[in-house]
Formats: sequence, structure tokens, C-alpha cells
Amino acid sequence: MTARVLQPPILSLRFIPVWRRNLLVWRKLAVPSLIGNIAEPLIILVAFGYGLGALVGRVGELPYIVFLASGSICMSTMYAASFEAMYSAFSRMHVQKTWEGILNAPVGLDDIVFAEMLWAGLKALFSAIAIALVLVVLDISRHPTLLAALPVLFLTGITFSSIALVFNALAKGYDFFTYYFTLFLTPMMFLSGVFFPREQLPEVVRTVSDWLPLTNAVELVRPMFMDRWPVDPLRHLLVLAAYTVGAFWIALALTRRRFAA
Repeated sequence: MTARVLQPPILSLRFIPVWRRNLLVWRKLAVPSLIGNIAEPLIILVAFGYGLGALVGRVGELPYIVFLASGSICMSTMYAASFEAMYSAFSRMHVQKTWEGILNAPVGLDDIVFAEMLWAGLKALFSAIAIALVLVVLDISRHPTLLAALPVLFLTGITFSSIALVFNALAKGYDFFTYYFTLFLTPMMFLSGVFFPREQLPEVVRTVSDWLPLTNAVELVRPMFMDRWPVDPLRHLLVLAAYTVGAFWIALALTRRRFAA
């Protein structure tokens, strides 16, 4: 890679019109989009929370459905951000050539990638809010600390959108994204304490799990479902921030190389 490709992001406020353009387009399909993003986690919540929950009872001091709900909302945020930053961003970048059209205006590629990251994070937050409202209606959790979980979920969405943009920059077609979902997201979903306590994992696996982005998101959000504050929040926030900054920089470098080719 050349020095230009690897240099730090060059950002300006010109990312705002790009971000706003994605928002205006999404508004036309907002309802079916939200339904699609929240349907699967809610089905999992009902099936496992009320079904398996009747057999499991409690996980420590938590009812199993609360344990599952706090993990599922993080999982939903992860998937919503990843889908937007891969399938939708790839369509705009490669299929529809929207990015090329935007580059004819006085907008840099760095601003476009940054806007895509923020937009995917915000769209994931919309899905998380919709799920949180359902949880409140079902009386699974109604603690005021749920409001404090929303900024964490937004950061989680930005983290996973940054990682997904790395794969977006490498993709030649939509099929490429299957590797990311199968080899990265799915194992992480089962290793991050969404469905069962991580204490059940072998020690080596649990050590690896400690540094996964979804694990740190769950560790931040789950206590808030119990009207408590997370233990060691700074560590978890720094892990998410490190993934975000590192992945965004790599994604930007790979995207610059792709457009320079």
C-alpha cells in the first residue's frame, strides 16, 4: 500500500450530506426495514426466553428471559450494523455506483466511508430502540438505566459497521459476505454470553471471548437491564473504541486502494 492509502483519515463536514442522503432513502422503507431487523431477535427471545426459560429458570440472580433479552439486543445491533455496512454499502459502492456519483461532487472518499459507518451505526440504533420498546411493553425490563444503554448500543453499531466496511472493501460480490457471517459473527454470537453465561466456556476460550467486541457490549448493557451500572466500564468502552478506530482505518485504507486501482 502507498503512503496515501495508509495515511490518517481526512474528514470534513461534507460527510453530513452523504449521511443525510442515506437517511432520506431509508425513510421510504423504514417500517419493513425495522421489522426485518427486529423480527429474528424477537422470535429468538420469545422461543428461547419463554420456552427454554421455563426449564432454565434463572441464570444467577437474573431470570433467563432478562439474561437473554440483554444479550439479544446487542446481537441485533451487531447484525443490523453489519448488514447495512456490507450489503447496502456494497450496493451503493459497486452495483449502483452511487459513491462514484458522489465523488463527482466536492466530497472525498474518506467522508463517504465515514458517513457509511455513522449511518450503519445509527440504523442499528433504530433497531435497538425498537426492540427496547418491545421489551418495555412485555415488562421484561423497565429500569431507567435502559436509556443509558442506548449510547452503548450506538457505539456497538459503529464498531461493527467499521469492521463490516473492511469486508465491504474486499468484496467482489455479495457471496463474499457469507464468510464474515459464518466464520466471524456466528461463532462470536455463541461465545459472547448472549445465550448462556461465559463461565461455562473452557478457560482458553473464555480468555479469547474477553476481547471480542460483542462480549464487551453485552458486559456493558446487561447490568443496565438490572438497574445497575457495569463493572469496569472503561475497559469495555476502550475495547470497543479500539476495534472501531482500528477497523475504520483499515477499511478506509482498503477502500482507497480499491478506488485507486
